[in-house]
Amino acid sequence: MAETESTVRNLSEDGCWALLRTTSVGRLAVCMNNQPDIFPINYAVDHGTVVFRSAAGTKMSAALSDSLVGLEADGFDADSAEAWSVVITGHAEEITTSQALLDTVELALFPWQAGDKGRFVRIVPTTTSGRRFPVADPSVWLTPLSGVKRASME
Repeated sequence: MAETESTVRNLSEDGCWALLRTTSVGRLAVCMNNQPDIFPINYAVDHGTVVFRSAAGTKMSAALSDSLVGLEADGFDADSAEAWSVVITGHAEEITTSQALLDTVELALFPWQAGDKGRFVRIVPTTTSGRRFPVADPSVWLTPLSGVKRASME
């Protein structure tokens, strides 16, 4: 039986936040010079917001501009063979007060890339959406050319 769009289920806001708590890697979407840019980030959920740490640079400049930012994270549940995707959009603000920084340091934020990551940013969401859907069996994507030996140059 083929999967249809009707098998896509929209998630509640609480469901979105529950899934965001199950992973720590997402993609930050920003707009810089009227062009979209996307950066992988490690993040932590903190009281209905998302916090990440970074160094100065393009990502920080774009995130802290007046433009909205987006965060997308997704995952796969092997037990149910379902994938999920959650997107939040909102405003990013640098965390600068002493107490807020002390609270943030306690979060499990572990960037993959080494270096100075001493600046903390909080995304305060204006919208939260997500969906869950069954993962299609790979055989539905087979074509008559699937598995055909190709030239070595390909």
